[in-house]
Amino acid sequence: MDISVDFMRRIARAAAAETLPRFRVEGAVTNKIPGEFDPVTEADRESERAIRALIASEFPGHGILGEEFGSENLASSQVWVIDPIDGTRAFISGVPTWGTLVGLTVDGDAVAGMMSQPFTGELFYANASGAHYEGPGGAKRLRTRATARLDEATLFTTTPALFKGESRGIYDRFEAKVRLARYGIDCYAFAMLAAGGVDIVVDSDLKPYDIVALIPIIEKAGGVITTFDGGAPENGGDILAAATPELHAAAMEALRG
Repeated sequence: MDISVDFMRRIARAAAAETLPRFRVEGAVTNKIPGEFDPVTEADRESERAIRALIASEFPGHGILGEEFGSENLASSQVWVIDPIDGTRAFISGVPTWGTLVGLTVDGDAVAGMMSQPFTGELFYANASGAHYEGPGGAKRLRTRATARLDEATLFTTTPALFKGESRGIYDRFEAKVRLARYGIDCYAFAMLAAGGVDIVVDSDLKPYDIVALIPIIEKAGGVITTFDGGAPENGGDILAAATPELHAAAMEALRG
């Protein structure tokens, strides 16, 4: 099934109405994991409520999986996957690299998705017509770069600290093979890969709501996205996204050591 860009814009506006008034404004932050730091804010919760209401009104038979309020009707073949603020740590720090992620799966496959960054006024989305951008500089089709070699690639990861034990050594050796490595920016890194600014993104232990919306954006822009073992990324895990099939193959080989 196809999802119109008009519906994605409506989701982006509804989410922005809850997130933007709370951005760079002091507010309560709740920690979801005792002994660690996994923050959630009122903006996360209210944004997800607004998105869920829109989906339920437009597609009442569809299922929903959200980071803050869990799942409903997952027996449906169509399931929406929501992360109201991907990058809550950036959000509470006043850094505009967070985004609202909403994706649609059909029979488990990600077929449409959007990432909106309301502070910068950007919308990255993919539907049956391809991968697209709307924002400063005007609308355009998204296209990944043609990079095929690791030693010519720009790599992003949230932080190497997320790779534990043996995985940290594997990551460090992998990073040494690329031209440039940068850290942070959460979902924005994947959006920049689709837009041709980044060549590789790797992240550890992602959840479905962290990645489902981004899968069709990357794939329809020409990129390849899988788990580290080459599997489908819709269920999350350790994720590798690359600008070209050749670069993805080279990255897979390097990650295997």
